[in-house]
Amino acid sequence: MTSETYTLKAPPKDAAVGSAPPRRAKPRVQKEIIATLARSIASGRFPPNTNLPRENDLCAEFGVSRTVIREALKVLESKGLVRGRPRVGTVVRDKEDWNLLDPDIIEWMGSDFLDEALLKSVLEARRAIEPAAAELAATRASAQEIADLDHAWQRMAAAEDYTAFTEADVVFHTVLLKASHNRVFAQLYGLIHAALHRALGASARAVADYKDAIVAHHSLVEALRLRDTNGARKAVDAILNLAERDLAHAAATERAEAAARLEQPNSPAQQG
Repeated sequence: MTSETYTLKAPPKDAAVGSAPPRRAKPRVQKEIIATLARSIASGRFPPNTNLPRENDLCAEFGVSRTVIREALKVLESKGLVRGRPRVGTVVRDKEDWNLLDPDIIEWMGSDFLDEALLKSVLEARRAIEPAAAELAATRASAQEIADLDHAWQRMAAAEDYTAFTEADVVFHTVLLKASHNRVFAQLYGLIHAALHRALGASARAVADYKDAIVAHHSLVEALRLRDTNGARKAVDAILNLAERDLAHAAATERAEAAARLEQPNSPAQQG
Protein backbone atom coordinates (compact mmCIF):
# COMPACT_ATOMS: atom_id res chain seq x y z
CA MET A 1 0.00 0.00 0.00
CA THR A 2 1.31 3.40 -0.89
CA SER A 3 1.59 5.90 1.93
CA GLU A 4 -0.45 9.10 1.82
CA THR A 5 0.28 12.60 3.02
CA TYR A 6 -2.60 14.88 3.92
CA THR A 7 -1.57 18.51 3.45
CA LEU A 8 -3.47 21.45 4.82
CA LYS A 9 -2.87 25.18 4.44
CA ALA A 10 0.03 26.34 6.60
CA PRO A 11 -0.76 28.72 9.46
CA PRO A 12 -0.22 32.44 8.82
CA LYS A 13 3.39 33.48 9.07
CA ASP A 14 2.53 36.44 11.29
CA ALA A 15 0.86 34.26 13.93
CA ALA A 16 2.74 35.16 17.07
CA VAL A 17 3.66 32.73 19.80
CA GLY A 18 1.58 33.37 22.90
CA SER A 19 -1.21 35.13 20.97
CA ALA A 20 -4.83 33.99 21.03
CA PRO A 21 -5.24 30.23 21.49
CA PRO A 22 -5.35 28.37 18.17
CA ARG A 23 -8.71 27.18 16.98
CA ARG A 24 -9.34 23.47 17.38
CA ALA A 25 -9.25 21.49 14.19
CA LYS A 26 -12.60 20.48 12.79
CA PRO A 27 -13.46 16.85 13.65
CA ARG A 28 -13.17 15.82 10.00
CA VAL A 29 -9.70 17.34 9.70
CA GLN A 30 -8.63 15.80 13.01
CA LYS A 31 -9.77 12.36 11.85
CA GLU A 32 -7.95 12.72 8.54
CA ILE A 33 -4.71 13.65 10.28
CA ILE A 34 -4.98 10.62 12.58
CA ALA A 35 -5.84 8.35 9.64
CA THR A 36 -2.93 9.65 7.56
CA LEU A 37 -0.43 9.07 10.35
CA ALA A 38 -1.87 5.62 11.05
CA ARG A 39 -1.66 4.64 7.36
CA SER A 40 1.90 5.89 7.18
CA ILE A 41 2.76 3.62 10.10
CA ALA A 42 0.86 0.63 8.66
CA SER A 43 2.51 1.05 5.25
CA GLY A 44 6.01 0.99 6.75
CA ARG A 45 6.84 4.63 6.12
CA PHE A 46 7.56 4.76 9.84
CA PRO A 47 8.84 1.28 10.80
CA PRO A 48 8.59 -0.16 14.33
CA ASN A 49 11.01 1.28 16.92
CA THR A 50 11.60 4.43 14.87
CA ASN A 51 10.45 7.92 15.76
CA LEU A 52 7.65 9.86 14.16
CA PRO A 53 8.66 13.36 13.02
CA ARG A 54 8.88 15.98 15.76
CA GLU A 55 5.70 17.79 16.73
CA ASN A 56 6.88 21.00 15.07
CA ASP A 57 7.56 19.15 11.83
CA LEU A 58 4.10 17.52 11.92
CA CYS A 59 2.56 20.93 12.56
CA ALA A 60 4.27 22.26 9.45
CA GLU A 61 3.31 19.22 7.36
CA PHE A 62 -0.38 19.34 8.27
CA GLY A 63 -0.70 23.09 8.84
CA VAL A 64 -2.23 22.77 12.32
CA SER A 65 -1.30 23.66 15.88
CA ARG A 66 0.74 21.58 18.31
CA THR A 67 -2.43 21.01 20.33
CA VAL A 68 -4.05 19.29 17.37
CA ILE A 69 -0.98 17.15 16.72
CA ARG A 70 -0.73 16.16 20.38
CA GLU A 71 -4.38 15.12 20.40
CA ALA A 72 -3.80 13.01 17.29
CA LEU A 73 -0.77 11.33 18.85
CA LYS A 74 -2.76 10.58 21.99
CA VAL A 75 -5.35 8.75 19.90
CA LEU A 76 -2.65 6.70 18.15
CA GLU A 77 -1.09 5.89 21.52
CA SER A 78 -4.42 4.74 22.94
CA LYS A 79 -4.69 2.28 20.03
CA GLY A 80 -1.23 0.86 20.69
CA LEU A 81 0.41 2.18 17.50
CA VAL A 82 2.89 4.52 19.19
CA ARG A 83 4.37 5.32 22.58
CA GLY A 84 5.43 8.74 23.77
CA ARG A 85 8.76 8.88 25.61
CA PRO A 86 10.13 11.91 27.46
CA ARG A 87 13.18 13.42 25.71
CA VAL A 88 12.92 10.71 23.05
CA GLY A 89 9.75 11.54 21.14
CA THR A 90 6.95 9.41 19.75
CA VAL A 91 8.12 5.88 18.93
CA VAL A 92 6.28 3.46 16.64
CA ARG A 93 5.45 0.22 18.43
CA ASP A 94 5.72 -3.32 17.05
CA LYS A 95 2.62 -4.54 15.24
CA GLU A 96 2.14 -7.18 17.95
CA ASP A 97 1.32 -4.31 20.31
CA TRP A 98 -1.35 -2.77 18.07
CA ASN A 99 -5.00 -3.35 18.87
CA LEU A 100 -5.67 -4.91 15.49
CA LEU A 101 -9.28 -5.77 16.37
CA ASP A 102 -10.03 -2.08 16.84
CA PRO A 103 -12.46 -0.97 14.10
CA ASP A 104 -10.65 2.36 13.78
CA ILE A 105 -7.30 0.70 13.04
CA ILE A 106 -8.87 -1.59 10.46
CA GLU A 107 -10.55 1.39 8.82
CA TRP A 108 -7.32 3.42 8.85
CA MET A 109 -5.49 0.62 7.11
CA GLY A 110 -7.88 0.98 4.21
CA SER A 111 -9.48 -1.64 1.99
CA ASP A 112 -6.24 -2.23 0.09
CA PHE A 113 -4.25 -3.13 3.20
CA LEU A 114 -3.90 -6.90 3.56
CA ASP A 115 -2.48 -8.14 6.87
CA GLU A 116 -1.95 -11.84 6.20
CA ALA A 117 -1.20 -12.70 9.84
CA LEU A 118 -4.36 -10.98 11.04
CA LEU A 119 -6.54 -12.71 8.46
CA LYS A 120 -5.07 -16.09 9.41
CA SER A 121 -5.77 -15.37 13.06
CA VAL A 122 -9.38 -14.51 12.26
CA LEU A 123 -9.72 -17.76 10.33
CA GLU A 124 -8.30 -19.73 13.26
CA ALA A 125 -10.80 -18.06 15.59
CA ARG A 126 -13.62 -18.93 13.22
CA ARG A 127 -12.50 -22.57 13.09
CA ALA A 128 -12.65 -22.69 16.89
CA ILE A 129 -16.08 -21.05 17.15
CA GLU A 130 -18.26 -21.54 14.09
CA PRO A 131 -18.50 -25.36 13.90
CA ALA A 132 -19.64 -25.56 17.53
CA ALA A 133 -22.00 -22.61 17.00
CA ALA A 134 -23.52 -24.30 13.95
CA GLU A 135 -24.17 -27.49 15.91
CA LEU A 136 -25.90 -25.49 18.64
CA ALA A 137 -27.88 -23.52 16.07
CA ALA A 138 -29.13 -26.76 14.54
CA THR A 139 -30.95 -27.50 17.79
CA ARG A 140 -31.60 -23.99 19.12
CA ALA A 141 -32.24 -21.66 16.18
CA SER A 142 -35.74 -20.24 15.93
CA ALA A 143 -37.73 -20.37 12.71
CA GLN A 144 -37.17 -16.62 12.32
CA GLU A 145 -33.39 -16.98 12.70
CA ILE A 146 -33.31 -19.70 10.06
CA ALA A 147 -35.40 -17.45 7.81
CA ASP A 148 -32.92 -14.60 8.44
CA LEU A 149 -30.02 -16.88 7.47
CA ASP A 150 -31.88 -17.91 4.33
CA HIS A 151 -32.48 -14.23 3.46
CA ALA A 152 -28.76 -13.44 3.95
CA TRP A 153 -27.86 -16.41 1.75
CA GLN A 154 -30.23 -15.18 -0.97
CA ARG A 155 -28.57 -11.75 -0.81
CA MET A 156 -25.20 -13.46 -1.28
CA ALA A 157 -26.51 -15.37 -4.28
CA ALA A 158 -27.90 -12.17 -5.83
CA ALA A 159 -24.83 -10.02 -5.17
CA GLU A 160 -23.31 -8.44 -8.26
CA ASP A 161 -20.01 -7.36 -6.71
CA TYR A 162 -17.74 -8.30 -3.84
CA THR A 163 -18.94 -5.40 -1.67
CA ALA A 164 -22.57 -6.55 -1.72
CA PHE A 165 -21.48 -10.16 -1.30
CA THR A 166 -19.33 -9.29 1.71
CA GLU A 167 -22.09 -7.30 3.42
CA ALA A 168 -24.49 -10.23 3.08
CA ASP A 169 -21.82 -12.68 4.20
CA VAL A 170 -21.15 -10.67 7.37
CA VAL A 171 -24.88 -10.66 8.14
CA PHE A 172 -25.04 -14.42 7.57
CA HIS A 173 -22.28 -15.23 10.05
CA THR A 174 -23.54 -12.72 12.60
CA VAL A 175 -26.99 -14.32 12.54
CA LEU A 176 -25.42 -17.78 12.79
CA LEU A 177 -23.64 -16.87 16.02
CA LYS A 178 -26.82 -15.38 17.48
CA ALA A 179 -28.76 -18.48 16.44
CA SER A 180 -26.45 -20.60 18.61
CA HIS A 181 -28.00 -18.84 21.61
CA ASN A 182 -24.58 -18.92 23.24
CA ARG A 183 -23.98 -15.46 24.66
CA VAL A 184 -20.20 -15.87 24.74
CA PHE A 185 -20.03 -16.80 21.06
CA ALA A 186 -22.19 -13.83 20.13
CA GLN A 187 -20.06 -11.40 22.15
CA LEU A 188 -16.81 -12.80 20.77
CA TYR A 189 -18.04 -12.05 17.28
CA GLY A 190 -18.91 -8.56 18.40
CA LEU A 191 -15.25 -8.08 19.31
CA ILE A 192 -13.92 -9.28 15.96
CA HIS A 193 -16.72 -7.88 13.78
CA ALA A 194 -14.52 -5.37 11.95
CA ALA A 195 -11.74 -7.92 11.44
CA LEU A 196 -14.29 -10.47 10.23
CA HIS A 197 -15.62 -7.95 7.73
CA ARG A 198 -12.08 -7.39 6.43
CA ALA A 199 -11.40 -11.15 6.24
CA LEU A 200 -14.62 -11.92 4.38
CA GLY A 201 -13.99 -9.00 2.03
CA ALA A 202 -10.48 -10.25 1.24
CA SER A 203 -11.89 -13.70 0.51
CA ALA A 204 -14.59 -12.30 -1.77
CA ARG A 205 -12.14 -10.17 -3.76
CA ALA A 206 -9.82 -13.13 -4.29
CA VAL A 207 -12.19 -15.20 -6.44
CA ALA A 208 -13.75 -14.72 -9.85
CA ASP A 209 -17.17 -16.00 -8.75
CA TYR A 210 -18.89 -17.03 -5.54
CA LYS A 211 -20.53 -20.25 -6.70
CA ASP A 212 -18.73 -22.54 -4.26
CA ALA A 213 -19.35 -20.26 -1.30
CA ILE A 214 -23.03 -19.86 -2.19
CA VAL A 215 -23.48 -23.63 -2.36
CA ALA A 216 -21.73 -24.14 1.00
CA HIS A 217 -23.78 -21.47 2.75
CA HIS A 218 -27.01 -22.91 1.33
CA SER A 219 -26.02 -26.33 2.66
CA LEU A 220 -25.72 -24.83 6.12
CA VAL A 221 -29.17 -23.25 5.91
CA GLU A 222 -30.69 -26.57 4.86
CA ALA A 223 -28.88 -28.43 7.67
CA LEU A 224 -30.35 -26.03 10.21
CA ARG A 225 -33.82 -26.48 8.72
CA LEU A 226 -33.45 -30.24 9.12
CA ARG A 227 -31.97 -29.84 12.63
CA ASP A 228 -28.98 -31.83 11.37
CA THR A 229 -26.10 -31.10 13.75
CA ASN A 230 -23.56 -33.19 11.85
CA GLY A 231 -24.58 -31.66 8.52
CA ALA A 232 -24.30 -28.18 10.02
CA ARG A 233 -20.74 -28.82 11.18
CA LYS A 234 -19.77 -30.24 7.78
CA ALA A 235 -21.25 -27.24 6.00
CA VAL A 236 -19.30 -24.80 8.19
CA ASP A 237 -16.11 -26.80 7.64
CA ALA A 238 -16.66 -26.48 3.89
CA ILE A 239 -17.21 -22.71 4.23
CA LEU A 240 -14.01 -22.31 6.26
CA ASN A 241 -11.98 -24.45 3.87
CA LEU A 242 -13.07 -22.17 1.03
CA ALA A 243 -12.12 -19.13 3.11
CA GLU A 244 -8.66 -20.59 3.72
CA ARG A 245 -8.20 -21.24 0.01
CA ASP A 246 -9.34 -17.76 -0.97
CA LEU A 247 -7.21 -16.00 1.66
CA ALA A 248 -4.15 -17.93 0.53
CA HIS A 249 -4.85 -16.79 -3.03
CA ALA A 250 -5.33 -13.20 -1.89
CA ALA A 251 -2.05 -13.25 0.04
CA ALA A 252 -0.16 -14.72 -2.90
CA THR A 253 -1.61 -12.06 -5.20
CA GLU A 254 -0.63 -9.31 -2.77
CA ARG A 255 2.95 -10.60 -2.54
CA ALA A 256 3.22 -10.80 -6.34
CA GLU A 257 1.91 -7.25 -6.73
CA ALA A 258 4.30 -5.97 -4.07
CA ALA A 259 7.22 -7.63 -5.83
CA ALA A 260 6.15 -6.12 -9.14
CA ARG A 261 6.02 -2.65 -7.58
CA LEU A 262 9.56 -3.07 -6.27
CA GLU A 263 10.77 -4.00 -9.75
CA GLN A 264 9.40 -0.82 -11.32
CA PRO A 265 12.28 1.58 -12.18
CA ASN A 266 10.62 4.59 -10.56
CA SER A 267 9.35 2.84 -7.44
CA PRO A 268 9.99 4.63 -4.12
CA ALA A 269 11.91 1.63 -2.82
CA GLN A 270 14.43 1.84 -5.67
CA GLN A 271 14.68 5.61 -5.48
CA GLY A 272 15.38 5.51 -1.71
